[in-house]
Amino acid sequence: MEALTSSQEDQELSADTILELLANRRRRYLLYALRGQDGPIELSTLAEQVAGWEHDVPPDEVAKNEYKSVYVSSVQCHVPKLADAGVVDHDEDNHTVVLSENFTQLEPYLRVVVKDEPENSTLHAALTQESGDGLLGQIRENVARLKH
Repeated sequence: MEALTSSQEDQELSADTILELLANRRRRYLLYALRGQDGPIELSTLAEQVAGWEHDVPPDEVAKNEYKSVYVSSVQCHVPKLADAGVVDHDEDNHTVVLSENFTQLEPYLRVVVKDEPENSTLHAALTQESGDGLLGQIRENVARLKH
């Protein structure tokens, strides 16, 4: 994997950049899939997961054309945009992606936009299974604290 330049590592994400990165549902889904992963994930695996969430089916039931659409747009657009912002590291030789340091700046906002994801979907189920009650549980805890 190519090393990040110091400008990418220390880059402060602007509000415009954060909003632009999270404005696209497919990019959000890529970030959801990468959260909590210890190491790099193959783009093909990410594309299967994202296509499954988009079509609300298990990854192994995704149609080939749906998978291909996610894979191609991820390689050509979404992963490079996230990599340019220093949110992910993309190893083009191995076709893998992993979250990088700048993701910590983006994560609080990702926690807010997750509330708009469909509640009765495979994505919602995956997010609630993450680390106990997962991201959605953390949001509920934060909202409860704010009310008291």
